[in-house]
Amino acid sequence: IRKPYNLYRYYFLSEKQTNEFDLNWNLNPMDSIRKLYHYKPRSFAEGLHYTFLFSTILFVFIILPVSFFVKFLIFAFFSFLFTVPMLSQFFFSALPILTWVFFYFSASKIPTSWRPPISVKYLPSMETIFYGDNLSDILATSTNMFLDLLAWFPYGIIHFSVPFILAAFIFLFAPPTALRSYATAFGYMNLLGVIVQSTLPAAPPWYKVLYGLEPADYSMTGSAGGLGRIDKLFGFDMYSSNFANSPVIFGAFPSLHSGAATMEALFLSYLFPRFKPLWWGYVFWLWWCTMYLTHHYFIDLIAGSCLSLICFATVKYTTLPIRDRNKFCRFSYTKLEYVNLISLDPSPNYHPLND
Repeated sequence: IRKPYNLYRYYFLSEKQTNEFDLNWNLNPMDSIRKLYHYKPRSFAEGLHYTFLFSTILFVFIILPVSFFVKFLIFAFFSFLFTVPMLSQFFFSALPILTWVFFYFSASKIPTSWRPPISVKYLPSMETIFYGDNLSDILATSTNMFLDLLAWFPYGIIHFSVPFILAAFIFLFAPPTALRSYATAFGYMNLLGVIVQSTLPAAPPWYKVLYGLEPADYSMTGSAGGLGRIDKLFGFDMYSSNFANSPVIFGAFPSLHSGAATMEALFLSYLFPRFKPLWWGYVFWLWWCTMYLTHHYFIDLIAGSCLSLICFATVKYTTLPIRDRNKFCRFSYTKLEYVNLISLDPSPNYHPLND
């Protein structure tokens, strides 16, 4: 333990300067309660942000099929996390991600009578209209063990670990508060994606392979698609049961695998722009994986990436600090600078001609 700490202290804390960006180590919840009591949104957008997230969490609490006592315990636990200053500085920033996780895992509890019909024909039809053929069908026609493993590694392993690794890199090497922007963009991208998946449910390519264009209903179980071959290859159930009992079975559109990969590429390009081809190569690799494993159509991937670009652009031009390439880590910063939208105006001196 001592050696890693000494390395961290030597390479990072040696750059540290006392400033307003220091972490808050206060444990007194009364300080947070007083701040919350006197809190007023600094802007309409901030008020909308918290209203939307807390409304979504309230909806989750309403549909959650547990007793009032259990709901009270959950509420008490998260009240503790959000009132202790040392913890709340992280959990308030992570609120979009927490809201997404809550909503995703409770999506299957939404009463069937509230849910819209499942579209089976829309995505394959749009795929053919836009791209001339069903790209997922073409890529999944020929399979073998090598391609299965090549698709499994990014889709089934890297996808779940990269967000945490990237968060650590952003915390260490990006300016202070950049991690908040990452949490906001990543959380909103996933949350909005799941909301779209729940309001516009659509069958993935594996459904067409198993059932053709027969009508789908919410009593059906999901499928691991090509990942089922990985379970057979290794001889134990890693994916089949999880996908069969997924909270969002008919969530093909938009692809959040594509959205997550795009978001990761955008933030990695922000951190380490020299390796942009590598980051975007990963996105294209994952695109191939999703279609080869019959989990998404190409139109799903484009929609997921577009959603990610919108969320990233929003934080880039509002809250994401500019990274100074001459700074080594977060502790090197004494002030933060942000994108100046006025300076980006391509025609600042333009004046309309008089009639």
